[in-house]
Amino acid sequence: MTRRISARALAPMLPPPSGRGPAYRELADHLRLLVLDGRVPLGVALPGERELAAALGLSRTTVSGAYRLLREDGCLTGRQGARSTTALPGRSGTSTPGPEAPDGVLDLAYAALPAAPQAVHAAYAAALQDLPAHLPSHGYSPAGVGVLREAVAETYTARGLPTTAEQILVTSGAQHALHLVLRLVTAAGDRVVVDHPSYPHALDAVREARCRPVPVALGSTGWDVEGFRAALRQTAPTMAYVIPDFHNPTGRCMTGQERAAIVRVARESRTTLVVDETLVDLHLDGPPPPPAAVHHPDVISIGSTSKSYWAGLRIGWVRAAPGTVARLAAARPSVDMGSPIVEQLATAALLRDPDVLPARREQLRVQRTALVALLGEHLPGWRFEVPPGGLSLWAELPEPVGSALAALAPRHGLRLAAGPRFGVDGTFERFLRLPFTLPVADLERAVSGLARADAALGSAPLDPVGPATSAQLA
Repeated sequence: MTRRISARALAPMLPPPSGRGPAYRELADHLRLLVLDGRVPLGVALPGERELAAALGLSRTTVSGAYRLLREDGCLTGRQGARSTTALPGRSGTSTPGPEAPDGVLDLAYAALPAAPQAVHAAYAAALQDLPAHLPSHGYSPAGVGVLREAVAETYTARGLPTTAEQILVTSGAQHALHLVLRLVTAAGDRVVVDHPSYPHALDAVREARCRPVPVALGSTGWDVEGFRAALRQTAPTMAYVIPDFHNPTGRCMTGQERAAIVRVARESRTTLVVDETLVDLHLDGPPPPPAAVHHPDVISIGSTSKSYWAGLRIGWVRAAPGTVARLAAARPSVDMGSPIVEQLATAALLRDPDVLPARREQLRVQRTALVALLGEHLPGWRFEVPPGGLSLWAELPEPVGSALAALAPRHGLRLAAGPRFGVDGTFERFLRLPFTLPVADLERAVSGLARADAALGSAPLDPVGPATSAQLA
């Protein structure tokens, strides 16, 4: 049976017409963006033309024209007058990027670095040398190979959190780790408190577990501990998920006091606290405070190599109490039987290479400086904090046109992640996440394209203020 989305659910995701072009084309651009960034899943039937027109206050002709454009570029399947379902568009054109940006389009939708080629190649070479010792076994390792579990434990100990290999479960990336934890900790209908904004695929995972995300807005300068406490008391969630280290997408870093307070509040309400530390190694202005788990042994930590080393490794982990790790390992075979041995061995080699991360951080410092300068020159009305680490800026726009810019950007050689992708309920239209993971020359092209798209959209600039301080964002 085909799933469908109602006009009532779809309408809040669609901004009102801007009046800057044909309304049907603008509606098609917004609908296309919802499909491409995953807010409307593939294979879902859209509302009928009359139903959506009534919900949006538009004419049926406008909706019909938008649906026709989406059928022409492959975002919808089905004939006019029948129920149309969402699909991935064809790859022949360059104006409509699919899961990967077409040639010639700079992809700012992903905040991830390319591999450090020499280091990753050397790590795989070392892994192949170590592989013969593992070949006599069956190769299944639900908890992970010992050498990698020990290497990950050493990283936690070095950060001030004594850890043993028995407290580590190796996974196929941080997203896989979160899925496993959700399966263990939650049940359908449970509430999960999340930062707001938050990592979009984490929100997807919460929904896929049939749980309800409960957003708690970040404060003007950090985390709103009292808001977090109120949410836990009022909604009785089973789990809370936070990103304390160079938060995705804002880049903020939780203070030591905030970490202690969040852990304490979670313990008071008997809420399982899950801490995503995927970006912890990418500190650019000094290391973050010790992990949240130093404040209580029941905190569950998630980590990964995807942001700091290379997403192609697909290796992550869970750090938890030994009993929790044992339960995760016992439950894992219903999902998969373990992570690939060669990738685990390569990751162990990378974690023990002292030269990789300093070089990555220096590369990011240069690119962060370049992006800040370029935005100040070409888009002086856009406001942002300069993050102390991580991979991206969270830019506030003069008007709530994030989705409109993202829809228009492919025509100017860009693919963007609009602010609403990071929200629970279609909020953050005034924001874009802008990674500084591309080389400086590509960042120059990207900001030039952004400025052209912004001019084409006709947004009115704010007073030129450059990068915002905390006070300016208050």
